[in-house]
Amino acid sequence: MKILITYASAGAGHRRSAEAIYDYLGANRKDLKTELADILSFVGPFFRFCYDSGYPFLIHRAVWLWGFFFWITQLRLTRWISRKGASFVNYFSCRKYVEYLKNEDFDYIISTHFLASELAAGLKSKNKIKAKLITVITDFGVHPFWISAGTDLYIAASGLTKDKLLDLGAGEEKIGVFGIPFNPKFSKHHDRALLADKLGIDGKKFTVLLITGSFGSGPLEEIAKRLCGFAQVLVVCAKNNSLFRRLTRRNLVNVKVFGFVNNAEELMAVSDIIITKPGGLSITELLNMGLFPVFVAAIPGQEQENMKLLAAYGVGFTPRNISQIKDFVMELRDNPHKLEGLKKNIIQVARPDACRELADVIR
Repeated sequence: MKILITYASAGAGHRRSAEAIYDYLGANRKDLKTELADILSFVGPFFRFCYDSGYPFLIHRAVWLWGFFFWITQLRLTRWISRKGASFVNYFSCRKYVEYLKNEDFDYIISTHFLASELAAGLKSKNKIKAKLITVITDFGVHPFWISAGTDLYIAASGLTKDKLLDLGAGEEKIGVFGIPFNPKFSKHHDRALLADKLGIDGKKFTVLLITGSFGSGPLEEIAKRLCGFAQVLVVCAKNNSLFRRLTRRNLVNVKVFGFVNNAEELMAVSDIIITKPGGLSITELLNMGLFPVFVAAIPGQEQENMKLLAAYGVGFTPRNISQIKDFVMELRDNPHKLEGLKKNIIQVARPDACRELADVIR
C-alpha cells in the first residue's frame, strides 16, 4: 500500500506533525510504502516566497493585517468568494504537485496542511485520483479553509475541535478525535535530576521555560527580568539572535539562555510551567509533557482560537500584562497543590496515542 504524507513548510508545526506520522508509520507499519513531501517544493519561486516570507512578515510587521485576512476569510458572507479566489490561485500555482498526485497513484494521502488537502480533494471530486484523503487539523480551532469536499477523514485535536468541524459542515462519520500527531520524545519519561546536571541548572529550583517558536517573538527579555528574582528561568531565543546576544550580555541571575534548540523535550522535562505561544503543535507537545501553559504573543486568528478552546477545558492562563505573569508564577511556586490541580485539567485534552490511532485507520 502506497502512502503519501504531505505538508507545507510554511510554519514548523505542519512539518513536525507530518514527520511524526512518517516516522511512526516507518517504524510500526512495515507493510506500507511511505513518502514524505513538502507541497512548496513543487511550486514556483513567487508562490513559495509568499508562503515562506509573507506569513513571517505579516505576523512581525503587520499582525493586524494577518488578523484581518483570517477574519474576512472565515466570515460566512465572504467565505465563498475568498475560497474560490484562493482555490483558483492554488491550482494554477501548484500544477506540478497536482501532476505528482496523479502520476504516483497513492492509496492514501495524509495531509497536515489545508493547501495540500484542498488540491487532493479537488482531484478526487473529478475522479483524477482514487486515494483516500486524511486531513490532520494541526490547530485546536478550525478555519473554513480546512474543509474540502472529498475528504474521507478529518483528524481533530479535541472534542471541541470536532464541534467546530461539525459547524463547518463536516460529517460526523468523517471525524476522528485522535489528537495532533507529535514526536514521541515528548511523551517519554525523563529523569529531571540527570537532565538538570546535563543542562547545567539546579534541578530542585522552581523552573519556568520561556519558548515562543522559531522566531523567538514576544516580550521574553522583559519576562525573564521580572521572573529571575524568584524562579529559575530558561529562555529559548531560537532564531532571534539579537535577543540571544542581549540576554547573554545581561547575564541575569537564575537565567539560562539558549539559542535554537533541538532538545525542547528536555527543557520541558526540567520545568514546572511554560510560557509560550499557543501554536497547535506546541500545545500538543507541552500537554503530553504535562506542563501547564501561560500564553503570550498570540497571533490573531488560529492561535487566539486555540486559546479559547483550551480555556473551555481549564487549560492555559492568558495574562493581560507581565505583572500578571509574575503574580501567577509566584502563586504556583508557593502553592504546589494548585499547580497539580491545574495539571489534572491537561489529562482530558492530552492525546498521547495520536499516531497509533491514525495508523489504525489505514487498512
